[in-house]
Amino acid sequence: MPSSDPHDFVVDHLPAAQRSLRVAFVTETYPPEVNGVATTTAQVVAGLQRRNHDLQLIRPRQDGTEPAGRDARFHEVLTRGLPIPRYPHLRMGVPSKRALVKLWATNRPDVVHIATEGPLGWSALQAASHLKLPASSDFRTNFHAYSRLYGIGWLQQPIMAYLRKFHNRTACTMVPTDALRCELEQQGFRNLAVVSRGVDTQRFDPARRCPNLRRSLGLAEHDLLMLSVGRLALEKNLATLIESYEAVVKRQPRAKLLIVGDGPLRAELVARCPAAIFAGQRTGDDLAANFASADLFVFPSLTETFGNVTTEAMASGLPVVAFDYAAAAQLIRSGSNGVLVPFGDNASFKASVARLADDQAMRTRLGTQARSSACDLSWDRVVDRFEMVLSTILRRSAAVEIQCQEPVCEPAV
Repeated sequence: MPSSDPHDFVVDHLPAAQRSLRVAFVTETYPPEVNGVATTTAQVVAGLQRRNHDLQLIRPRQDGTEPAGRDARFHEVLTRGLPIPRYPHLRMGVPSKRALVKLWATNRPDVVHIATEGPLGWSALQAASHLKLPASSDFRTNFHAYSRLYGIGWLQQPIMAYLRKFHNRTACTMVPTDALRCELEQQGFRNLAVVSRGVDTQRFDPARRCPNLRRSLGLAEHDLLMLSVGRLALEKNLATLIESYEAVVKRQPRAKLLIVGDGPLRAELVARCPAAIFAGQRTGDDLAANFASADLFVFPSLTETFGNVTTEAMASGLPVVAFDYAAAAQLIRSGSNGVLVPFGDNASFKASVARLADDQAMRTRLGTQARSSACDLSWDRVVDRFEMVLSTILRRSAAVEIQCQEPVCEPAV
């Protein structure tokens, strides 16, 4: 039933279409690149493949010699890409409207899904509009929030205007939390649907705790290991992480801080906190072992749209200290399966880390409940919801097309 609120996108609560869909999936980041968007995109693509949909994955070429993947129901289209400033290991797409129009005119998808809002995503939106193809999108990254942190706050309104224009031209924009949906609605975004994120609980599992890894970090059996995982960049509020560790180590001199990830702030953080262990980027089972071998996950970021590392830490049996928004607000019940801190209250954040660091029994209890909560976050449920949104878009698109084709009755003479 249509919603009376024009900003809502009401997903039909019906089984997804039985027939296979032809989905063109456009993204400017994908594994082996390491970030939340790449991880989530790969999980959704794999889930759609398991459901026997025909997938055309369009993304920038990451390596000059990289071959495009192809099988009976999967076809990669690799486009030109450029290094992203400050993140040379990542690439963004370049304007490609003409190439996409040519591609889709001869190999027409049922629906175009655009995961990122960069030049390639904008080109895909234009090409889909030109060919009258229904399109959906993801709202993935708080670019508008980053502008304040990087001293270009005057760009916040133009960035938001671009994002609003981009997403309002699609049939539906998928967002990971209801709180973000409400925030974007207030900013004039329309046709929003909540499609959450999942976590691989077979990979991220407390059973991967590794005593040898802990010993290699200089830890005795009962020494505290604090963990942070993510990009080493200004938007991650890492000064609060370092200050939290400094407060803990005054009380527990043998406590260690393990920082997994890389980014432009690495040299500055090493100079600021030489006692911390900087492990660089880790992936796969290696990353999972780092999660499971820690005792406390500290996540001070204030700019997430979701924060996949929150669910990975919970699945690994770690108590999480995080601000009350994004994935943490959606999944953590403070004092039951983690600790939530009022948004932006850095002093309370540091105090919460210190209290939890001192209380092993509470850490054990919260970590056990965190694992239990994470076991309900299967990627299959997420892909079911994603598939349902696409099916709703196609049904509505077909209904509009039929309506437009109905003959107009001539007035009686």
